[in-house]
Amino acid sequence: MPPLLALLDAALLALGFVLLHKMSNKRTAPLPPGPRKLPLFGNLLDMPREREWLTFAEWGSKWGDMVSVSVLGRQIIVLNSAKTAVEMLDRKSANYSERPVLELMGEIVGWKHMLVLLPSGEHFRAQRKLFRQALGSTSSVAQFYPLLERETHKFLKCVRAQSHLLESLIHKTAGAIVLRITYGYEIQEDQDPFLALAHETTEDFSIGSSPGGFLVNILPVLRYIPKWLPGGGYKKTGAIWANTMNEMVNRPYEWVKEQLMLGTAELSVVSRILDSEPNPTPTREHDIKWLSSSMYAGGADTTVSSIRAFFLAMVLYPDAMRKAQEEMDAVIGPERLPKYSDRDNLPYTNALIMEVMRWHAVAPLGAPHCVKEDDVHNGYFIPKGAMVMANVWNMLHDPKVYPVPFNFKPERFLGPHPEPDPYDVCFGFGRRPLVEHGKTIMPEHEQLAGTVSHPKSFKCSIEPRSLRAESLINSDL
Repeated sequence: MPPLLALLDAALLALGFVLLHKMSNKRTAPLPPGPRKLPLFGNLLDMPREREWLTFAEWGSKWGDMVSVSVLGRQIIVLNSAKTAVEMLDRKSANYSERPVLELMGEIVGWKHMLVLLPSGEHFRAQRKLFRQALGSTSSVAQFYPLLERETHKFLKCVRAQSHLLESLIHKTAGAIVLRITYGYEIQEDQDPFLALAHETTEDFSIGSSPGGFLVNILPVLRYIPKWLPGGGYKKTGAIWANTMNEMVNRPYEWVKEQLMLGTAELSVVSRILDSEPNPTPTREHDIKWLSSSMYAGGADTTVSSIRAFFLAMVLYPDAMRKAQEEMDAVIGPERLPKYSDRDNLPYTNALIMEVMRWHAVAPLGAPHCVKEDDVHNGYFIPKGAMVMANVWNMLHDPKVYPVPFNFKPERFLGPHPEPDPYDVCFGFGRRPLVEHGKTIMPEHEQLAGTVSHPKSFKCSIEPRSLRAESLINSDL
């Protein structure tokens, strides 16, 4: 088919999709308010390309907790308050628990098999059950505490020796922990292949799944555009990303199977499952592989973002750091490093961790939801098939919920009337200064674009507080 005709066909398909959507959309109430829509195109030109949560927050300040936009006929509902998100995504989870079809990341790359985008059904139930069996109890998680403490001690040693490499050391440690827990795999010191696969895959997802990233995720009809036409280049990108994804899913899993055959497998989620099911069916093996990949890919990236945010907060808010140090000195003393068993006796430190999670939203928009059937909520029509996005960043910076939200205040979670626990929001719904060239340079807290948002890179100096602390860090593991 000549290029011009192919392009015309694609345009007519898109137009037909929009008109059909409008004709079949029988409203019983008005849509939530939002920016003015253009004929046919809707809010295509209003959609931000990056850091969408900031634009969505601006819209929320103008139009309220629920904002609707339309992109070429695809309705998107943005929820800007935790109250509304709980009412819709939690209390009406049966109607809002589906995941939208993301043509690029879901269908082409394969993320539709991962828990974050897995639709409800047999595979979703099977993977959730496998996860509960492996890590669903306090005792099953506690088995990995010694591993976490060893890896943290190793991390402190590395930071003491190479603090200028803080960012890469955080990536390495987070990946090492997730790989050990999931597969019992100990990473290689330099350029570990499994670690590289996880990093590349999660980076691809963060780019390819953001609302302003690829139009085909919002308008699936664009799948019919040939890859050699303008707008079809995503297919070539998707094929490359899919190859990386397949390697990430299969290579670590096959490594565990080999270790089990040799009798050298370490305790891990996958080895625990395969010990109980040595000969899984192809369907069962599919669920085991994709569940472990979900843990492997998702756990590493979100952990990196949170730990980087912690170090940035300690640079910017040294008073909070000193209070946590004083608490640890009083409770633990100078003769040992902290352990997981100390957490219940460290209320300020726990509050500091909570404030890091609130201050820097790791997943500013959470995972997208999809409406199964038409609904009316608070007088507004929510159409079947609409994509629903929870603006987690705005919820965690709502001054009505968290007074002076841009201030870092762990104390907000202490006392007789603590502010709401950010953990209820930050994981989604539904079921310190530097002297450089003689000058003090303070970093800024800036969240980078992406589905998983990392702090902008910053410099800092990390030193032990005392000779005793240094000797603890340098002691044998």
